[in-house]
Amino acid sequence: MAHDFDLITIGAGSGGVAASRRAAAHGARVAIVEGGRVGGTCVLRGCVPKKLLMYAAQFGDALQEARGYGWQLPDGVRFDMPTWAGAKAAETARLEGVYRQLLAGSGVQLIEGWARLDGPNTVVVGEQRFTARHILLATGGAPVKDSIPGIDACATSDDLLDLQTLPERAAVIGGGYIAVEFASMLARLGVRVDLFFRDRQPLRGFDTMLRTAAANALQSAGVVLHPGAAPQRIGRDRDGGFLLMLGEDRLLAFPWVLNATGRRPNSAGLGLPPSFTLGAQDAVPVDDQGDTALPGVHAIGDLTNRKNLTPVAIAEGRALADRLFGPSHRPVDLSLVASAVFMLPPLASVGPSEGEALAAGHRLQVFETDFRPMKQAFIGGAERTAMKLLVDADSDRVLAVHMAGADAPEIVQSLAVALTAGATKAHFDRTIAMHPTAAEEFVLMRTPSRTLEPAPR
Repeated sequence: MAHDFDLITIGAGSGGVAASRRAAAHGARVAIVEGGRVGGTCVLRGCVPKKLLMYAAQFGDALQEARGYGWQLPDGVRFDMPTWAGAKAAETARLEGVYRQLLAGSGVQLIEGWARLDGPNTVVVGEQRFTARHILLATGGAPVKDSIPGIDACATSDDLLDLQTLPERAAVIGGGYIAVEFASMLARLGVRVDLFFRDRQPLRGFDTMLRTAAANALQSAGVVLHPGAAPQRIGRDRDGGFLLMLGEDRLLAFPWVLNATGRRPNSAGLGLPPSFTLGAQDAVPVDDQGDTALPGVHAIGDLTNRKNLTPVAIAEGRALADRLFGPSHRPVDLSLVASAVFMLPPLASVGPSEGEALAAGHRLQVFETDFRPMKQAFIGGAERTAMKLLVDADSDRVLAVHMAGADAPEIVQSLAVALTAGATKAHFDRTIAMHPTAAEEFVLMRTPSRTLEPAPR
């Protein structure tokens, strides 16, 4: 049977675009379908604009630090949200244009509209029907809006990044990286922030050192932490504000609330047959090759709810295109994926947490340091940097790198190459330090702070 295309991708985010372009480079006839803006969450309403807001918040710190370095600055310097918002809108529009050009230049046909499956090898977009040998689902995820009764009326990260003015006070609900990042930024931009989360510390799943560093940094920025105090319900007051109900006798009022309680795969409306069983959080289950239970239908990225990071979606998309249309392919290894939390100061990590490494059966040597970096010490600042190496005591292999402090994402990204290559602690020890840098501390830690036995099995 002849098909209109070799591949139809549903969703023109980072993963879908990468997969489509790679397939086209292999000579496949490719179409990509998008009902919204081309570029997806990361480019338009996630990673990129979020980091631009982080830079804005970071300049506030830099202005204060500059005084200690001899700069004479006028009083009354303030952040102007409309100026940032206009520049952000222009930049995301530019990036969307770049993505459209990349698709056109790769020979990928862009079909604009909302797509759904309609039987084997068939996609419907409005009144049009298209067929393909392979269909790729790459629709990503979206903020959860039903985690707490009444939270659907609160702003999400999408809304925050489109604000023209900032509130004077805000409650942020959630303890994950989105909640922590925006609480940190908003506080530095002049908003009085309260952060509510279920656990004892924010950033569940991260190493304890990073969680502690995050909590301390948030408090230093003026964020009021409410551990173990997720609201039971959210109501509205007569003035349009929000009422957080934390118990029968505890009610807190805020003019603005950010819902950062998580994200959910965008699987609704895809036309999946009733017999198809979705996974946790309505994720589309796939095998390690990206294949679903439906013949000829594949899925990548946040839709599968595995490692919900943009570079992972891109790698999965390219690997799938190589397997389906290329001469060879290399499966995606998700065992060592670096990640960062772009709060201020930022956190970064590659490899397991201390608890995860012990649970996996490793006998651990833990190397760690905590210090006030030169830039802060010079001006009497309180900001600190913390670093940790986890080493398998039997093989000497470095299992993980964790860092909290300035430039942590850049440093850990570079060290992720070494870990992927199988670096040992001896390799770190033989590396001559670059001085004066913060990163040199990773090759100067000689004595373990402790040795830990694995969890009993």
